[in-house]
Amino acid sequence: MILEQYYIECLSHASYLIGDESTGRAVVVDPRRDITEYLSDAKKYGLTIEGVINTHFHADFVSGHLELVDATGAWIGFGEAAETDYPIRRLSDGEKLSLGEVELEILSTPGHTWESISVLVREHPGAVPTAVLTGDSLFIGDVGRPDLVNLGDGSTSDLARAMYHTVHEKLLTLPDEVVVMPAHGAGSSCGKSLSTELTSTIGEQRATNPSVQPMSEDDFVALVTEGQPAAPSYFSVDAAMNKRMHPLLLQDRTIPELNPEQVKAELEAGTRVLDARSVDDFAAGHLRGSVNVGFDGRFAETGGMVAEVGEKIVLITYPGDEQDAAVRLARIGSDGAAGYLNVDRDGTFPAELAGLIEAAPRTTVEELDRLLAADAVTLVDIRNPGEREFGTIPGAVPIPLAQLRARLDQVPAGKPIVVHCAGGWRSSVAASLLRAQGFENVTDLLGGYNAWAESHVPA
Repeated sequence: MILEQYYIECLSHASYLIGDESTGRAVVVDPRRDITEYLSDAKKYGLTIEGVINTHFHADFVSGHLELVDATGAWIGFGEAAETDYPIRRLSDGEKLSLGEVELEILSTPGHTWESISVLVREHPGAVPTAVLTGDSLFIGDVGRPDLVNLGDGSTSDLARAMYHTVHEKLLTLPDEVVVMPAHGAGSSCGKSLSTELTSTIGEQRATNPSVQPMSEDDFVALVTEGQPAAPSYFSVDAAMNKRMHPLLLQDRTIPELNPEQVKAELEAGTRVLDARSVDDFAAGHLRGSVNVGFDGRFAETGGMVAEVGEKIVLITYPGDEQDAAVRLARIGSDGAAGYLNVDRDGTFPAELAGLIEAAPRTTVEELDRLLAADAVTLVDIRNPGEREFGTIPGAVPIPLAQLRARLDQVPAGKPIVVHCAGGWRSSVAASLLRAQGFENVTDLLGGYNAWAESHVPA
């Protein structure tokens, strides 16, 4: 048996290749759109990809099932409740798929969505399962949230109750030694307490996962419906894309380098400019109107928070990052990257753009204290609800970053604005977005809430 995991930090996303060496038959589970790695490994192992299984309609990225079908002619499998406008193989609870010696068994595991399934993997028919690919049902350290993509007439509470039964009547009945291999890890907005570990076991999760401990159904519903991260607006767009035919990602696609005059023209035309450099380098100098989404953080997901999927985008990158940045955006369906401008790590922009360069002011904790004491500032807390449970700065207006672009009219005007997150990366995104949207006198808090909490009693 061949069982490969492919994990990308930028989206905290895991996908899988499962193959049978004796027959050369294989399937891919929960693929991303850039599929060359699956094809390369299949060739290396002498495998033919004959099926693509999606454990559910993903919301945080566009699945690569259409690209794999185009490349291999494979069938596409979903849970029985799935509705798509392309042909699919409906996979029912208890159905067994043979790859030869290797056998897959489908488990219906609704809760994150109604069509959610998990995939049991056995090296031989009748053997104790080696692994279970749980999609977004059982995570390492948590379970999938029930409020992202409600399929049909069900409510969030209905999905949460379905998840309770999925966990206790399906997944926790598996042997302790079965390896748990989920579709997401720490940082994903598909849950709130995901571990940095990429695999676990049913036994380990039974013992350590707070969301699967013995509790009443009502207590479970309350636990999984409260304190979830704010969902980026692009999630609904991607979920819809995953249900329909859409343009394929060209696997060898590249975006062109733009000269200074072209960059100027795009700025004047109102094109969204994403600066993928570090927070410190952006603060030292950037193009007026650009938004800082650092390549050293959750670039794709955050890019989807500040720009519409499909919107034309110009990228400011360090040399060598430009094509990877375009691919990362394409993973969430944002194929609108039109070109890039490289800026060396010394921060030197082309001389032709000198008149458009400005610094991004940042506010220290001491300066914030003085402004708050004088009632001379509007403080905006862009952290997620679960983060604010551990403490807040008094007087802060809570607007999660994922919702900021849609709630600009709720940002109080009339005073200087200071934005803060936990450590300072997301606040640079938010402050630059506000400035790009026309807000004046906007800074972000250096070191974020963590720096403030070091010298204050959290509220």
